[in-house]
Amino acid sequence: MKKYLEEVHAGPRALVHVDGCSCGTCSHTRAIDPRLQQLKPDNPDIADGMEDPHLALNYDPLFSDVLGTGVSRRDMLKMAGLAGMGAMGGMMSSMSAFAQQRKTDGKKFTKPFDPVLKIGYIPITDAATLLVAHEMGFFKKQGIDSEPPTLIRGWSPLVEAFSAQRFNLTHMLIPVPIYMRYNNKFPVKITAWNHTNGSGVIVSKKAGIKTVKDLGGKQYAVPYWYSIHNIIAQKMVRQAGLIPVIRPQNAKLAPNEVNFLVLNPPDMPPALAAGQIDAYCVAEPFNALGEIRAGGEMLRFTGDVWKGHPCCVVIMHEDDAMDPARAHWAQGIHNALVDAQQPLRENPQAMAEMLSRDGKKYLPFPKEVVERAMMFYNVADYATPPAIQHPDWGQSRINFQGWPFPSATREVVADMKETLVGGDLAFLNKLTPDFVAKDLVQYSYIKKALDANPKWKTDLSVPQKGNPFERKEVIVL
Repeated sequence: MKKYLEEVHAGPRALVHVDGCSCGTCSHTRAIDPRLQQLKPDNPDIADGMEDPHLALNYDPLFSDVLGTGVSRRDMLKMAGLAGMGAMGGMMSSMSAFAQQRKTDGKKFTKPFDPVLKIGYIPITDAATLLVAHEMGFFKKQGIDSEPPTLIRGWSPLVEAFSAQRFNLTHMLIPVPIYMRYNNKFPVKITAWNHTNGSGVIVSKKAGIKTVKDLGGKQYAVPYWYSIHNIIAQKMVRQAGLIPVIRPQNAKLAPNEVNFLVLNPPDMPPALAAGQIDAYCVAEPFNALGEIRAGGEMLRFTGDVWKGHPCCVVIMHEDDAMDPARAHWAQGIHNALVDAQQPLRENPQAMAEMLSRDGKKYLPFPKEVVERAMMFYNVADYATPPAIQHPDWGQSRINFQGWPFPSATREVVADMKETLVGGDLAFLNKLTPDFVAKDLVQYSYIKKALDANPKWKTDLSVPQKGNPFERKEVIVL
């Protein structure tokens, strides 16, 4: 295997950064940290999201069974009729077109109503709620037809396809709809959380990384600039006295600098195995896959850093979420999602097998990988490095509950102002955390669904005393 990697990955091959992607309870406007401007990339390819054509790890024999599956970005563009779109520019063009339509046609609700659910998803356990709701007939129980969900290989094509109305229901990294709604003026609404936690920091065993401090001088991959992974990873790095930077991979780093880059999740384990990156923070099961096949080990679980944090949220087009004529349909969707989260909490092993390639093949991973991603969370197994430092929090490797806590949305908005990305965050200057929590999220459907299903309160990311719909965010770096 070593000989193979040396032959295939011989020579320097820079990984170009592709597009992605503090107290958060305060309501005042927080200015962008001017120091971030000094750390942004000079290379426009890094900022604009140009993919490296040489990053072709699909043929690595360790990962051939999980890479190259599903729909690629190129194929997705063809399916959606967006072949002329550029990378981030294409996403912006698509969203701007819809925003302009709403501005000029004078109608309150302009998106045509399609009662058939068309779900797009990334092959990660974050999507489990949507997949289980379809597979186990919870949508059908609510009188809603749903097409078989479409697997998409990366975040960019999923964003683009949703913007082009290829899908009317999907999961998305929580910072992405913030960017979509307020930078690109695209009418998107968060309507629920898909899950909580479900991510971790994987490091190469060969890199000698035992603490966050050891990430100095290293290459660190995240799945999207606008991701909870980038936010948490950079919070941890800064807390350790290190400086996040965005530079070409072959650039010289100071001992206290950590170079951040964006990779599609399926590319992370093989890049780690090939020694092209030293660490990554991503959703499951790519952490479990990194542990089992890529010579990686868990440095920290993100749910042990930020208790019950959001990661992927459920998003809908604003018209689908707000049109009173579609309210019965939208309510049925959220009833089904809450119903689907119950077996995920109560019988994760059976759900893992069903989702895996050994079951219904929604995720292109063997059962052992998905089971590990959903269930393997023992302090004794993660003592060195100490990936679980707060067992008293009662968290799991991944949790499932749907309430979109406003306090968490406020925290994300505040944290985005302090997070380095390959792009411009100026749009955040005009936003307050309170405004976004009120304007971006449609709460009524998921709250009604949860009120009818009180078992959701048993999840320990939900306050066990007082009002279950209000909490204080707990972040211990």
